[in-house]
Amino acid sequence: MRRPAITSLDTLFDRRSGRQIRLPSRLAKLYGPFRLSPTSTTPYLYSNFVASLDGVVSLGIRGHAGGADISGHNNEDRMVMGLLRAVADVVLIGAGTLAADPLQLWTAEGICPELAADFRILRAALHKPPAPVNIIVTGSGRIDLRLPVFTSGRVRSVVLTTSSGENELARRGRPPAGMIRAIGGKGLILSPAAILRSIRELNVGHRVLLEGGPRLLGHFYARRLVDEQYLTLSPQLLGRTGGDKRLSLVMEQMFAPGNGRWGRLTGAKRSASHLFLRYAFNEVGRVQG
Repeated sequence: MRRPAITSLDTLFDRRSGRQIRLPSRLAKLYGPFRLSPTSTTPYLYSNFVASLDGVVSLGIRGHAGGADISGHNNEDRMVMGLLRAVADVVLIGAGTLAADPLQLWTAEGICPELAADFRILRAALHKPPAPVNIIVTGSGRIDLRLPVFTSGRVRSVVLTTSSGENELARRGRPPAGMIRAIGGKGLILSPAAILRSIRELNVGHRVLLEGGPRLLGHFYARRLVDEQYLTLSPQLLGRTGGDKRLSLVMEQMFAPGNGRWGRLTGAKRSASHLFLRYAFNEVGRVQG
């Protein structure tokens, strides 16, 4: 069935500083003004999720664990996801996100093929390679290296893992040289600072887009390493019951009372009843470790 056309977003609020990006004409018409925040030598980490009105980002059900069920397969959400991937040097995901959508490549055209030509023009104008590096984080090493993200040849993929994860991956087969990097950690948990340090050592660029999952994002928020949060607010209520597997934006971390993570709203766009919000968190500074 043919998808309905992507419609232009209404810009409701825009207080983002930084460099104005000249988007290709069709993308500029759909998204509107877009600024990239300045980066430093430290990787600049921004995250993108879609959430229901009651804060659910994943149903946690096989076949329905991704964001499409949350957004209602919203075309404008796909367009925004594509834009954020198009300006990224790296897309960072956890093993759970990989398992939820094992056939995906984390590229702009992979999520929004209708705008593939526009995304290619934008990446070329930004002097970026055709696709961002796809980096997968796994403490255990229990991932399938036969998946397209590793075998298609259309993206460069790197797995960051622990020593035990490296051993598990070696047991599962012989991965291509340079794909696996063991960076240590406590048990099966990788330090967010070590992840960013490894990305810096790979020399693949500064702009890192974190797309999941909520546990991985929680670790970065715990160390105050998230610079920006993009959040699509979907106009549906999903509900929860005690002990269900539905996930919120941040999991396995508790900050409040007294230690909340406060963002500053820098942008708001709208398409029908979906809101596309942008928050800055980098004013509070970074904590390394």
